[in-house]
Amino acid sequence: MGKEIEVKVLNIDLEQVENKLINMGAKLIAEEYQINTIIDSKDKYIQKSLNSYLRIRETKDLINNKKSINLTLKKNISKEEVRKNIEITVEIDDKDAMISILKDLGFDVVEEGFKERKSYFYDGIHFDLDKWDEKTYPYPYMEIEVDEKEDLQRAIQMLDIDRENISTQSITELKEELERSRRL
Repeated sequence: MGKEIEVKVLNIDLEQVENKLINMGAKLIAEEYQINTIIDSKDKYIQKSLNSYLRIRETKDLINNKKSINLTLKKNISKEEVRKNIEITVEIDDKDAMISILKDLGFDVVEEGFKERKSYFYDGIHFDLDKWDEKTYPYPYMEIEVDEKEDLQRAIQMLDIDRENISTQSITELKEELERSRRL
């Protein structure tokens, strides 16, 4: 179980940000292809009552050519200035069996999304460059994850990030906002 402090940086050019990270000496620590399967009940109990989401993530590590499957309950505990979450994760070896168990408990697959991710690490700061499939979320973004809030300020300054592009929204909230704006 881990606590994370993170923000998303929207409206960015991933290639340009990646070049900045490389030039400042950040180390590439992961390059992945992910299938993210979101699970909830019909009444969205996990999302609405727990302010959380339940995810099965299948990851193909493109650097080491390994695969893994994890079940994660991600609980949001704060969205003021930064997003603070508690993640409870367990590795599983059979996604279909896990989905079957969850169905018997009253939960279903809500959606499935596909993501390409490159992760860099620099001076105690974790940077994830994310690009989802068009249907899930059509715009690339970067997640910055830190242990201390002060490190986030350093990251913003190092990369010269416009604070207007910083978001504490989850991917679900970003998608809902995008859908609302498309209906207007």
